[in-house]
Amino acid sequence: MTDIEVLISTTDETVPTPAYSHPGDAGADLTTREAVTIAPGERATVRTGVCIALPAGYVALVHPRSGLAARHGVTIVNAPGTVDAGYRGEIRVTLLNTDARESVAFAVGDRIAQLVIQRVEFARFVPVSSLPGSHRGESGFGSTGTA
Repeated sequence: MTDIEVLISTTDETVPTPAYSHPGDAGADLTTREAVTIAPGERATVRTGVCIALPAGYVALVHPRSGLAARHGVTIVNAPGTVDAGYRGEIRVTLLNTDARESVAFAVGDRIAQLVIQRVEFARFVPVSSLPGSHRGESGFGSTGTA
């Protein structure tokens, strides 16, 4: 396992540095910097107070927290969110309350997402007149069978 250095700044000195809850965890916790209540079926974009500078060739992916999904039906609208290496602004997370009946409230400092850092492979797109065949062929979304 190789550690990479990710530079971090925060919007104020009370913002915690993202941290891994347990040894071997893939995602570091992000917390909210604002209190917010999300009604059933609603979404809210919340501030984390965290800004990062990734090395070239890396991406930070913002993933939902499984506990929030299981207990409250909270997920991230564009999961995983992508933080490109060149982005230097504050990481914000768009949360969605999928519960049909209950609102969910977050206080400042509550864990709302996980930040996963990964290497990126860069593709060289090569135009061709036709693609080689495959087992699946041109079958589209949902074509691999029924549940």
